[in-house]
Amino acid sequence: MKAVLFDLDGTLLNRDASVHAFIENQYDRLNNGLKHIPKETYCSRFIELDKRGYVWKDRVYQQLLAEFELSDLKWEDMLEDYISEFKHHCVPFNGLKEMLKELKSMNILVGMITNGYGQFQMDNIEALGIKEFFDVILVSEWEGMKKPNQEIFHRALERLNVASAESIFVGDHRDNDVYAAQQAGMKAIWKIDSEWDQVDADFIVENLLEIPTIIELLRKDTVPAQSIVPNK
Repeated sequence: MKAVLFDLDGTLLNRDASVHAFIENQYDRLNNGLKHIPKETYCSRFIELDKRGYVWKDRVYQQLLAEFELSDLKWEDMLEDYISEFKHHCVPFNGLKEMLKELKSMNILVGMITNGYGQFQMDNIEALGIKEFFDVILVSEWEGMKKPNQEIFHRALERLNVASAESIFVGDHRDNDVYAAQQAGMKAIWKIDSEWDQVDADFIVENLLEIPTIIELLRKDTVPAQSIVPNK
């Protein structure tokens, strides 16, 4: 086992917490144009329309302005505000830096494959203070392809100069991360997410700090046949 590759949103970045922090702050900053709408109503509707990041914010803000009849605001300005301000509200999952430091101390190559807009995702990575830990970072916009396309996994492995059998992918999305990585010949760790009840991953974790232990077991070839499942 020579390399560990990660998804970003929902895996390293606690996107749910980050979005909550951002949208509440945006409401406070734009209160003159939003004060006739209860804060909870505005924030919850944004989160609903966002669909956990799978709807880009141009459509979200256009819908919000139409629903709440926000004639004093422009969706283009609100989108620009999102792009420029979201990075200031990035929340990491517990143990993020400690886990990455431990992997690097084990001489493991570390990579990232994330779907999204290039500069926006890179801003968030830098905001988390983790860019220095990664040997390669692939963002779908810049690569011209996105997960679950297996080619983006192969491209990352080529840049790391490792074989798929020598690598493992960590992600929260059943199809885009776990199953896609497995189809590309990698092992896969599913970081538990409430979106799915069960995922047929090679390993399952709740906490990022469990990952170095799995890698160490794989290196020693002492990992049990069944998946490592967190204690309930």
